Amino acid sequence: MSRMYDITRLEVDAAWKQVRQAGGSAGADGKTIQDVESNLNDELYKIWNRLSSGSYQAQPVKEVLIPKAKGGFRPLGIPTVTDRVAQAVIKNRLAKALEGVFHPNSYAYQANKSAVDAVLQARERCMLFNWAVEIDIKGFFDNVDHDLMLEILSKYTTDKSILLYSKKFLKASKVTEDGEVLARDIGTPQGGVISPDLANLFLHEAFDKWMKEVYPDIPFERYADDIVIHCQSESDANKLKIAIEERLRLYKLTLHPEKTRIVYTGTSKDHDDRGHKMPRKFSFLGYDFKPRWYKGKIVFTPGMGHGALKLIGQKLKKLRIGSMVHGTLEELAKKLNPKILGWINYYGHARRSELYKMANIVNRRLIKWLSKKYKIKFYGKKWDMLKKLKQENPTLFAHWHMIAQRP
Repeated sequence: MSRMYDITRLEVDAAWKQVRQAGGSAGADGKTIQDVESNLNDELYKIWNRLSSGSYQAQPVKEVLIPKAKGGFRPLGIPTVTDRVAQAVIKNRLAKALEGVFHPNSYAYQANKSAVDAVLQARERCMLFNWAVEIDIKGFFDNVDHDLMLEILSKYTTDKSILLYSKKFLKASKVTEDGEVLARDIGTPQGGVISPDLANLFLHEAFDKWMKEVYPDIPFERYADDIVIHCQSESDANKLKIAIEERLRLYKLTLHPEKTRIVYTGTSKDHDDRGHKMPRKFSFLGYDFKPRWYKGKIVFTPGMGHGALKLIGQKLKKLRIGSMVHGTLEELAKKLNPKILGWINYYGHARRSELYKMANIVNRRLIKWLSKKYKIKFYGKKWDMLKKLKQENPTLFAHWHMIAQRP
């Protein structure tokens, strides 16, 4: 078969390693990572052959509904494992084409940048500016216009393989949880390997680039579609919010009317005496920013958010720890510690003392495990046993020795 594109087998091999490391479940075809790995050379050869010849066809995406921390569901689109490899090839090519393109205030999917960097930058700016605009784009990933996306993409690359396959991945049909196959003519599914990069480029064109040209002196932090903008006055914040609404409308996007808010981030109480109270809190990347007491004064800082705690509770519940009663506490610790460490490492960068709330959630799950394993009925005895276990092996669970515990 003739080669239309200079895609190499080495690119496919590198993409496979990325997909293998990322893990994840099977797509609509039912093939797991292990299934592909059992016939790896043949599977990767077919991907390379079809990508380089221009004949690769994206398979339907499996839709999975994930509960949101604040209620409702977020649809994730899970491509097949082989499609994830093909997407990773194109994603890596696109990343090279976009080197040096993104705004300094854009933190997602950038080398040497992270969500924590965005949170800490927002904390610094909240100390310098008294107002913030919390931006929430209504159903962003589900409403990315395909034609606009491809038009934007063509401005930043002439690589025909990127343009062809990005279109195919965008247009791939979806399979609902009921098994219905539906065509897709809008949106880029969360869960796709290349979706974050395409969505990031879309907002770079729709928002970042415009902010740099029209409002170069107004700072902001953007991580994917999570955006916080800092202003000196309430009037400036109101005007900017209206301007952003008009700008995004050009890209067929709308702001969520309830979740997009102007927040007072200063420390004066004067604004609460005007007949109504201004919003004094916003959430950004799992952190709640709000006034807090620090060394006898009020500061506006981030700490682990209520939504994040709720989400952690849901994840622990989904693990069904109570059903693991036939194993040992050491085995349970081995299973839970990577997750606990991940939460500590992410949420411990600001207001670390707030982590005790997460520790309490984990401990309550351990109490359920103990009560089922040892048939303990009395609430006090359950906690006494947990306390004794912690004293005997204080480093068994990560949160036991890394977080200051509170009752």
